[in-house]
Amino acid sequence: MPEAGRSASPATDAAFVLLEALVDAGIRDVVVCPGSRSQALALAAAELDRVGALRLHVRLDERGAGFLALGMARESGVPAPVITTSGTAVANLHPAMLEATHSGVPFIALTADRPEELRGIRSNQTTRQAGIFDDTRRYEVDVAAPTGADGELGAVRRLALDAVAVATDVRDPGPVHLNLQYREPLSAAATRPTALAAPLAVEVTAAVASEDDAVDVSAIRSSPGRDIGEPVVLEHGPRTVVVAGSGAGEEAEALARAGGWPLLAEVVSGAHFGPNLVVAYRELLDDAEFGGAVERAIVFGTPSLSRQVPALVRRGDVETVVVHSAGADRYDPGHAVDRFVSSARVADHEQTPDERRWTGRWVSASRRLLDESRTTDPLVPLGSGVDARREFLATELAVAKRAIDRRMLAEAVWNATWPHDRLVLGASRLVRDVDRSAPGKRITVHANRGLAGIDGTVATTLGVALASQADGSPGVTRALIGDLTLLHDAGSLLIGDGEIRPRVLLIVGNDGGGTIFDTLEVAASAPRDAFDRVMFTPQSVDVAALAAAYGWEYRRAETQARLIDALTASVTAPTILEVPLQR
Repeated sequence: MPEAGRSASPATDAAFVLLEALVDAGIRDVVVCPGSRSQALALAAAELDRVGALRLHVRLDERGAGFLALGMARESGVPAPVITTSGTAVANLHPAMLEATHSGVPFIALTADRPEELRGIRSNQTTRQAGIFDDTRRYEVDVAAPTGADGELGAVRRLALDAVAVATDVRDPGPVHLNLQYREPLSAAATRPTALAAPLAVEVTAAVASEDDAVDVSAIRSSPGRDIGEPVVLEHGPRTVVVAGSGAGEEAEALARAGGWPLLAEVVSGAHFGPNLVVAYRELLDDAEFGGAVERAIVFGTPSLSRQVPALVRRGDVETVVVHSAGADRYDPGHAVDRFVSSARVADHEQTPDERRWTGRWVSASRRLLDESRTTDPLVPLGSGVDARREFLATELAVAKRAIDRRMLAEAVWNATWPHDRLVLGASRLVRDVDRSAPGKRITVHANRGLAGIDGTVATTLGVALASQADGSPGVTRALIGDLTLLHDAGSLLIGDGEIRPRVLLIVGNDGGGTIFDTLEVAASAPRDAFDRVMFTPQSVDVAALAAAYGWEYRRAETQARLIDALTASVTAPTILEVPLQR
């Protein structure tokens, strides 16, 4: 007979306590992938979803589930634990955990496992799960199977609280792995045990029993934690630029404004706005009168969209100060960075006329270059006469019928996005086109730039949408991606019956393959046939049929007018907008 108030399954009791403790620690979403060994966790999650304690999201594919959770955490800053069964299911979380560790995104993997006695004897669906994420996790615990012993539920609760604390550590957020052994019976009646109806308030001095039945949990950190440096006060004097890469945040813009310095902010930085923004930073860094005159660079985040920024950092005549940001490694091109600091502020000092001219020249030159390259300028009649009107209408019609190129697509998507929306940029040529053309605007942009891969972008977008729309926000989540990015993650288009279908618009620039490789040196040196087969990887997928197969709405735009119409039309369900592009 089970103890009063407990179920017949210690696995069920431990699962409920673990998830309730996660809720108490601020967790609001959990992602579940179906499986037998994880059934106690899955059923407990379903019950807590039923009573409104958390939001449950179910996905068939663990790889996509990992990126869905990553997207939710990117938007909210709160991890969405992913529950998997044992075996290869666990390994499929690795891509998302790699991105999380390099981007500094909180992530919690709850992986079910066989108990100790079933390991190492070729038991079905059993491998060495403990340590499987050694190269990615901030914290890992291999938790012995619960037995119903006194004290173990309190230890489980403490374990959950520790997991959230480590995953969301403001200095170094990232992935946490709880490998949870479960012994049969794997579940009991899927109701909340009465003994667990209130949060446990126990003094946790013990943990779940380990192999030798001692009360102990072996927690292993991936590293002792790196030195993030000291705060620095930046004096005026050197000709300075502020560089903002992925993960920089608004702090970079604030420092540039306080110092009166040019802001070279990538579109994925979270700082792509403000009076000092320099959009055409590539061209100006290549110009001796601008880039050649830089004496100091203050870097936030991880710049990854140009070759000019790392070249600037590697220059011996430029002092480089890198402000700490989350992620696995320090930004240090050529190991040339002079100082790593925890934070930076500007010394009290009034700008000199020379300093004001320095910044003004950068901003003015950037705006001039941007105006010269713009493809979507509004048309204005040059007169009020009949001939002028006729000429205007003819020109307007010609522009409306103009075929879409990448720059036009990038500008149109940026212009259609507002502060209440979200924009996700895939790792393709298009993110660079947006970076080159987008004027300053304070909108939320997400991108998986930790490892800059195309993996999981559809799932990440859905996660961003679910998190941003959870509070009833009216916004739309748009993603600008390439065709191979869509196809690589096509399985994430599957949204099961009964699952939330957020307002998402996947804008797919379809140029028939991986044209980003056309921009690399290899395109000029490799045999064309070989290059196309192994680099460009041509495809001719029917995107409309793909959308229909997964129950997504579908639109197509081949001209500027149709593109604007498609981008401004109402989005009420997951939708794919295909935009054919020339290679």
